[in-house]
Amino acid sequence: MQLTSRRLRAALLAAASMTLVAAVMPPPLALGIGDRLFPELGNPGYDVLAYDLSFTYASNTKPLDAVTTLDAVTLQPLERINLDFTHGTVASAEVNGESARFETAGEDLVLTPQTPLPQGATLRITVRHTSDPRGRADGGWVPTEDGLAMANQADAAHRVFPCNDHPADKAYFTLRITAPDGLTAVANGIPESTVRNGRRGAAPATTTWTYRTLHPMATELAQVSIGTSAVVHRAGPHGLPVRDVVPAADRERFEPWLAKTPGHLTWLEDRLGPYPFENYGVLIARARTGFELETQTLSLFESALFTEPGYPTWYVEAVMVHELAHQWFGNSVSPRTWSDLWLNEGHATWYEALYADGLGKYSLERRMREAYQRSDQWRAAGGPPAAPKAAAPGQKIGLFRPVVYDGSALVLYALRQEIGAAAFDRLERRWVADHRDGTADTADFVRLAAEVSGRDLDAFFQAWLYGDKTPAMPGHPEWAAAHAR
Repeated sequence: MQLTSRRLRAALLAAASMTLVAAVMPPPLALGIGDRLFPELGNPGYDVLAYDLSFTYASNTKPLDAVTTLDAVTLQPLERINLDFTHGTVASAEVNGESARFETAGEDLVLTPQTPLPQGATLRITVRHTSDPRGRADGGWVPTEDGLAMANQADAAHRVFPCNDHPADKAYFTLRITAPDGLTAVANGIPESTVRNGRRGAAPATTTWTYRTLHPMATELAQVSIGTSAVVHRAGPHGLPVRDVVPAADRERFEPWLAKTPGHLTWLEDRLGPYPFENYGVLIARARTGFELETQTLSLFESALFTEPGYPTWYVEAVMVHELAHQWFGNSVSPRTWSDLWLNEGHATWYEALYADGLGKYSLERRMREAYQRSDQWRAAGGPPAAPKAAAPGQKIGLFRPVVYDGSALVLYALRQEIGAAAFDRLERRWVADHRDGTADTADFVRLAAEVSGRDLDAFFQAWLYGDKTPAMPGHPEWAAAHAR
């Protein structure tokens, strides 16, 4: 290839510019937005508006080829752009259509654009990379018996794709998955297209599935399922599309459970108002995760929850309601920091317990009394609900301790005892309506509770959310907490 003299001069100038930048800039650093529990998670200086993710899947034994495109806007002048990304190999990076130098620092991918970026600049970042599903026990891709699923909470999305991996920066998502014929790919949101690609040389025929979210989503809530799956459709309340994804061979076996979701939706809408997203469904995976997960519009469940005989029906239903309640608490209204996790898990546990109470199997008062007895021990082990202790190194899932589940539902029970059931119900509806599609923190909840109840609740919340010891339960002076060891 030959270059004209003008193009040659431009190329030489660009190369010289990049060389000069490399000579004077210090080595790249892993940055974060300063989250108390995950200090290097997220990245300062820009706001992601949309992700476009493309994955090409062949098998669980090799990395997926992937392309991640981010549309963003700068919040301050930037000479470098940090993205959270690890466990993949980067082939190239571009910023606004121009090649960018890329380096790693810790679990950050650091891009140096050819020209520094001013505040308020629009960004389109494209990274061509691999996404490796092999050998990970700390989240991200989850191997199943017939393919893959995702479990990105709390800090694992960046083990799958480059991103601003913190719930404070929500964005719209488009997800494209190419997989061999015979497999089905499903992702968050609504289906946009399904394209048969045919054979390419010796490679098998493939299909590309494209999905798009209609509401912003935190990176930890992204979901992609690839497998020999059946996609089951039905109507929920007021025509809401309900889409479930199950192993095709077990479709009939799981149908009695799938058929319960419209009733669960109605039950929660009666208490919280309209379901906040474009559709809903459960994803049942043949995998051992040790948890269920509220990925947005498509909650992930282990198949064993529905097949092992030791789980009573009422318990399974209550767990299904727990993950569905997260679509309001945690997904539509996302935590501004990970210390606000109690707002997610406490509320989901609250509605789980309330549903079980309604079935007459495990009364709410009994569950809260038992939680009260253990509360001091939980606080000693994990910290108070709104100031949890950080997880041990290499055990990020350890953040999800009893204090953020039943220990935080206990705070909500105490609040209802303090302000009355009517004010509490108004508060819950206002909370999910006022902060829909956004982020909120503990201070926001405290302010709204005071506004709705007409009470100064600062002392109440200070004791219940931040105290080392559990305060006396309003209306139940006879309840006693076991001594912490």
